[in-house]
Amino acid sequence: MLLAAHHPRLKLLGVSTIHGNASLAHTTANAGSILTAIGVPHIPCYAGAAKPFCRDAVHAPDIHGASGLDGTSLLPEASVPPIENGNAIVAMRDALLAQPASRPWLVATGALTNVALLFATFPETAKHIAGLSIMGGAIGDGYTDAPFGHIRGEGVRIGNHTPWAEFNIYVGVVECDPEAAQSIFSNPVLAPKTTLIPLDVTHQVLATKAVQEKLLYGLSNTEGKRTSRVRQMFHDLLVFFAHTYSDVFGLVEGPPLHDPLAVAVVLFDIGAEDLAFDDRDGERWNVDVVTDGKHSEWDAERGQAGRIIIWESMGPRTAGLTELK
Repeated sequence: MLLAAHHPRLKLLGVSTIHGNASLAHTTANAGSILTAIGVPHIPCYAGAAKPFCRDAVHAPDIHGASGLDGTSLLPEASVPPIENGNAIVAMRDALLAQPASRPWLVATGALTNVALLFATFPETAKHIAGLSIMGGAIGDGYTDAPFGHIRGEGVRIGNHTPWAEFNIYVGVVECDPEAAQSIFSNPVLAPKTTLIPLDVTHQVLATKAVQEKLLYGLSNTEGKRTSRVRQMFHDLLVFFAHTYSDVFGLVEGPPLHDPLAVAVVLFDIGAEDLAFDDRDGERWNVDVVTDGKHSEWDAERGQAGRIIIWESMGPRTAGLTELK
């Protein structure tokens, strides 16, 4: 949200919250707190889906804490409450269609329930948007050389929720309606303009100690060691995330910067000069999601459910990150 709200080339139209890292009540409160902290409380914020279509919600307190945003005491209360007299899916449609055709982007950094509902209910939005950026999924099989980490006693894995699946995709596919989620990847209008940011990409961009220092003090303020409340708040959150990611997955260099990369895709598309993705000259892939497997706490029963499968390059575009300044 910080990048989307304050980059000079972007205009944040609104925020819809979703079940995921924590309950909808927590994620909605967190969104309002962040919007207030970064000085844009006027950005419309709507509570979206509280659970998947057909199962109970699954959360990730071991990674993000019980609130979904643990690690700091500096989060302010939202100065503007979420909009309660409107529907998040309708608000998403209205905000997107109010922009010129082929101009607005939709960025999904959580479970895909809201997104699947949007395109299923209002299919005209698929043709209207410039692109859809999704942070989610894990491919493996040497797609990139990103370090995936491991859980003690389990060895190397490619997923961060199961050995095969990333949290957002597992929750969005296995925990809800696989046909609805799969429609995002198979929609002939939407698929060519969809960019998936899997762990294979985000794990190439780690918030090392040097990155954490820049976040806390800025690029030109390291000698004076002065910081601001907002910088301290984000640093606290990142350090908490770094500790849990190190403890759970053994990535000690620093945690991956998942969600900012999904926004960075938009900057890449509009030709922003401060980002450089290697999209292999516009390479694209067909994307499928493994849905075979039972929802369970046991890997033997879950199988590879939620794993991303790619095949047959479709020609122009996706892949790795070469530089993030």
